[in-house]
Amino acid sequence: MEERRNINRVDYRSQGVVVVCDTGEHYVVETKNVSPLGMGIKMPADVPDITGKDIIIVASTLIMYADVNRMEENPDGSYTVGISAKNFTPEVLKYLFTHIAEEE
Repeated sequence: MEERRNINRVDYRSQGVVVVCDTGEHYVVETKNVSPLGMGIKMPADVPDITGKDIIIVASTLIMYADVNRMEENPDGSYTVGISAKNFTPEVLKYLFTHIAEEE
């Protein structure tokens, strides 16, 4: 995978969940690395192409709102995905807190 980051990421291995904002679809993922500006994740082979979609990722100790900027298929059929962090909007924060309250 070609390096396109502006800031170095650190190793961050964790299970996580990606929620596609416009559809509500969610996928269990494995995080690989993280920086304040983005994250690298591994997604299963059966996910659709979500390049260009807004997502929310929840992983172990963090929540990130992001754009999916690339998906590259791995030899095993899974995908390596690069995401770029976005600033939380009032609408996204309201969505998060509303849905957190519903789960309790």
